Amino acid sequence: MAQDIKTVAVIGTGVIGAGWTARILARGLNVVAWDPAPGWQNRLGAALENAWPALCKLGLYPGASIERLRHAESMEAACTVAEFIQESAPEQLQLKRDLIAAIDACAGADVVIASSTSGLLPSDLQAGCNRPERVVVGHPFNPVYLLPLVEVLGGRKTAPEAVDRAVAFYTDLGMRPLRVRSEIAGFLSDRLQEALWRGILHLVNEDVAGTGELDAAITYGPGLRWAFMGTCLSFHMAGGDGGMRDFMKQFGPALKLPWTKLEAPELTDELIDKLTDGTRQQAAGRTVKELEQLRDDCLIAIMRALQQFEVGAGNVLAREDARRSRRT
Repeated sequence: MAQDIKTVAVIGTGVIGAGWTARILARGLNVVAWDPAPGWQNRLGAALENAWPALCKLGLYPGASIERLRHAESMEAACTVAEFIQESAPEQLQLKRDLIAAIDACAGADVVIASSTSGLLPSDLQAGCNRPERVVVGHPFNPVYLLPLVEVLGGRKTAPEAVDRAVAFYTDLGMRPLRVRSEIAGFLSDRLQEALWRGILHLVNEDVAGTGELDAAITYGPGLRWAFMGTCLSFHMAGGDGGMRDFMKQFGPALKLPWTKLEAPELTDELIDKLTDGTRQQAAGRTVKELEQLRDDCLIAIMRALQQFEVGAGNVLAREDARRSRRT
């Protein structure tokens, strides 16, 4: 059971691994972290220091503390004491496959190994394992310590019980696990984000709009709806009393218009410069750490606002607040 898990190994402590570490520590659990890159301990400490104020605003579980983090001297040392393992190495298939095989060789036989991959297939990741049945994907979203969504799926050799255990564990972390029915590259959310991103690249490449205008086109319009209703339900409402069927009758023909181009444009130096210059102007001199704190404050405010209506991420917060109050 997820409630039996007290110690989690986080293998790979970049942006995603650090986010997992912060969320797990805020839940009052122990984390044993390891990363092969020199200086990872200091970078992880800085990331936790930046994330902790937001987690304090949301509410910590009893016993939650950064002091519950241990730095392992090796991957084996981290995995042999863990009751759940979250791998967050760079998005390179061979690297991840070899790493997961090494984790599998030293982890306890009943320990679930979850990969944070954003699109690699779990069947490919588990290929080198002696116990492939316990390998799953647990794909989170940045910032991991705030956003509740995590996509969960197994490969061809994954046991259904491993997926169930991962879902139970992530639920216990205050997340909203989304089971992906089919093993599909890119999963669900990233495929949707990718379609939007390709549209952005074309519009910037063709000098139709800059990055600031395109972000405004989302943040002041559909982005506000997406926080609690999503695209499908929003379009159902756009059909009036007739719902989605009337919406499709009215707007379906527009799908034949050449509005979108799913094939990405060539990533020329000129296009990359446009994207870089545009986002630098949007940052307006603020560092990434400063932007992260602004993002965190905005996300908390939006989720708290949604909480009073018990919709979207606000529903997850309401559940977590109730659970924390029972633990105190």
